[in-house]
Amino acid sequence: MNKLFTSDKQIEPSFLAVIAIAACAMLRDKVFQGVLLAILILGLVDRSQLLPSLLFTVSSLWEMLHFFLLAIVFAAYATASNASSLIAQVFTGSPIKATILAAFIGALSPFCSCGVIPLIAAMLGAGVPLAPVMAFWIASPIMDPEMFILTAAGIGLNFAIAKTIAAVAMGLLAGFVVLVILRCGFLVRPLQAQVSNGCNISCGPSKDGSVKWKFWQDADRKIIFVEESFSIARFLGKWLTLAFFLESLMLAYVSSDWIVQYVGEENFFAIPLAAIVGAPSYLNGYAAIPLISGLLEIGMTPGAAMAFITSGAVSSIPAAVAVFALVKKPIFALYILLGLVGSISTAWLYQLSGGVI
Repeated sequence: MNKLFTSDKQIEPSFLAVIAIAACAMLRDKVFQGVLLAILILGLVDRSQLLPSLLFTVSSLWEMLHFFLLAIVFAAYATASNASSLIAQVFTGSPIKATILAAFIGALSPFCSCGVIPLIAAMLGAGVPLAPVMAFWIASPIMDPEMFILTAAGIGLNFAIAKTIAAVAMGLLAGFVVLVILRCGFLVRPLQAQVSNGCNISCGPSKDGSVKWKFWQDADRKIIFVEESFSIARFLGKWLTLAFFLESLMLAYVSSDWIVQYVGEENFFAIPLAAIVGAPSYLNGYAAIPLISGLLEIGMTPGAAMAFITSGAVSSIPAAVAVFALVKKPIFALYILLGLVGSISTAWLYQLSGGVI
């Protein structure tokens, strides 16, 4: 059996190789490069702010650690057990019931705005009606279980619950609008011609695609759980590190007067402006949590925060590009429009409620 340490207490070359490979992978990652670049620029521009920003970032990551670990375990379990394979099976039967189910399941499923694309392609290729697919497509990137955990920890439980309700409401709105349009004879054959009818990748951890809740009884699935855990940890870790560092800069340099002027109580157009700005500038759902928390602290209204975080999840540039490549242009335009309208509408309702449930 290989030992980590030799008799003279030196680390074996194989262990050093693993560390070197991990370090090289981090250095090649664009998000990690962005963090290093931001640190370098801050050190050159305002050295006095560098240490406070680094301490803020480390402290914030530490405070989120237990929520971070819980989110990782939940997402890895969903993959290892192949629970996601159950999703498409419920979108059969009555279009109305399927649309309602799709909106609720979308808000609870562990898919991001880009990760949901292969599943959407498979469902459309398999003949699942566009209405429930659109409901799922709109709701899914806004909220998922690990997002709920981190949102409740980073912003507040009320905001996390309201965001979940907004995700379901936006999915229902989108699904029923599409259902009406479909019954008028429009939006037939939604997929682009070059998109194949089916899933081109393995959609589950096992060849038979079965669900196994006690995945630890299967050696292959245990490996998948470990690999997925590390993958999610890297993904969440890099984005949250960048987000907390940016939040420290925002709190240090962004004027609260400017925030109040544009997305505060006095600006009637705060919510539409936040929704429109949120779409292209949205970095990542997990990165948005600390940024929204910081903006709320310096004067952003709860409604504007909700509009920013929901519209960005649906129509961020990476997600929009993926949707554009998958479906025909009218459906792409409808997807963007429904995302914006749903985001603004739910944000207004949230604002009228006083930012509470």
